[in-house]
Amino acid sequence: MTPAQPLSDPVGIALWRQVADAIRADIRNGRYLPDQRIPADTALAESFGVNRHTVRRALAMLAGEGLILSQRGRGTFVTAQPERIRYPIGQRTRFSEIIQAQNREPRGRLISSGRIRASGALARSLAVPAGSDLIEIETLYMADGIGFSVTTSWFSADRFPDLVAAYAETGSLTAALARFGAEDYARLENRIFADVASTGDARLLGLREGQPVLVIESLNGLGESDPIQFSRARCAGDRVELLVRTADAAAR
Repeated sequence: MTPAQPLSDPVGIALWRQVADAIRADIRNGRYLPDQRIPADTALAESFGVNRHTVRRALAMLAGEGLILSQRGRGTFVTAQPERIRYPIGQRTRFSEIIQAQNREPRGRLISSGRIRASGALARSLAVPAGSDLIEIETLYMADGIGFSVTTSWFSADRFPDLVAAYAETGSLTAALARFGAEDYARLENRIFADVASTGDARLLGLREGQPVLVIESLNGLGESDPIQFSRARCAGDRVELLVRTADAAAR
């Protein structure tokens, strides 16, 4: 059996949930295929460095989700490949709301933050002078503990000077932006194309380097003449189904 990834130690997340998240990720990443038997709880306990009770509680949760099925005398098998996440892209696209609406648990984790000088393209997108300071934030977004996207976003440092601190405090970019009066921003434009996962993105998303990703470049603003955020999301290509809403459909 291939050794499991060592468990992380996030505050407040029980070990059995971490084991469940890791096995769920292996199922959704294709490490365990439909109708394939997964290792026995004793082997999983040794691999994760936990006791059998912890593994059994994790497996019970996955069985309740319909991902695995225990058969007496045969073992535990993967039932089916989980459905892709349907991700509508409209004027008001909010990750947490979309994921929760599909009975999944959204989670975001700040990967890095810093300041850069606005290049010509970013300056034009955000309507700021070339060379001005931008805040750059990179976030890993997850659904049910599975990597959904790695997203890099840029904001005017003059307009949102303490955005990183507000994000760290609230755990939500939407809530952080609201502190600066940007409460009901809308999606102004999207650009969608295919690419391959970089080494860093593949590691964060649990992909093999070179696997396909969907890239969504987006511009958000409080109006056509008031852009506030440019972002580039790299989504695991086999985990998402994009639904692009037309203006007419969005208005209904």
